[in-house]
Amino acid sequence: MENCNHNCSSCPSKGNCAAEIAKEPCNKYASVKKVIAVVSSKGGVGKSMVTAMLASAMQQQGKRTAVLDADITGPSIPKTFGVSGRACGNEFGILPMLSKGGVQMMSVNLLLNNPTDPVIWRGPVIAGTVKQFWGDVIWEDVEYMFIDMPPGTGDVTLTVFQSLPVDGLIIVTTPQELVEMIVEKVVKMAGMLHIPVLGLVENCAYFVCDECEKKHYIYGESRAKELAARYDIPLLAQLPLDPVIARACDEGRVEELQLPQLDELLNSL
Repeated sequence: MENCNHNCSSCPSKGNCAAEIAKEPCNKYASVKKVIAVVSSKGGVGKSMVTAMLASAMQQQGKRTAVLDADITGPSIPKTFGVSGRACGNEFGILPMLSKGGVQMMSVNLLLNNPTDPVIWRGPVIAGTVKQFWGDVIWEDVEYMFIDMPPGTGDVTLTVFQSLPVDGLIIVTTPQELVEMIVEKVVKMAGMLHIPVLGLVENCAYFVCDECEKKHYIYGESRAKELAARYDIPLLAQLPLDPVIARACDEGRVEELQLPQLDELLNSL
């Protein structure tokens, strides 16, 4: 697939290609127009925070938005939005929970008796749960669905890329060289499965001092532009290391945040 010319009719791998696997249908009572996966090469880079902020900002622009929390063993989307309780269903499927601002969401934490209970499942069960979140949930007239992916390129990532109609990826990274080193894995995986990489978001890019109001690069000078240029993808946003953002997410108030740094990214979707 590294030498794929996107002409399946003459491909020697026809019938045995990951890109040809049939996509899972969504619930017949659901409607989702555009699906964007938010991915990271490793954990702890702020992927879920970026997902929540994008969904919230898009909803505030008047678009009907949803978040599918595919990070089954580390779900954090409901807490970020301040949503708790258990999701309900009817004879037609599972009903998504709603945030105060109207963002639809589904997460394994909305199905557990206690949100702190660990999910001790093997890979195939976890992957099957993600498919159920897509196929069994009655997503109502969603214009933009953001999928909060687990870190890395494992079972769930492959399942989502192969089984769901993903329109593009947003890669979240941080300035450390260790994280940059692994970004290439996600870019290559997306290329092998013919999924466009919409761009790069660098989180914790800098810190603005309250006293001097200057930008300080805690992890060293940003190399995000260089990284984006290396893989020929746009740099969509550079987000600050800001305790106000972290506190809002911890307290379930992500919808109160206003980040002008995301404007270019939102306009590109």
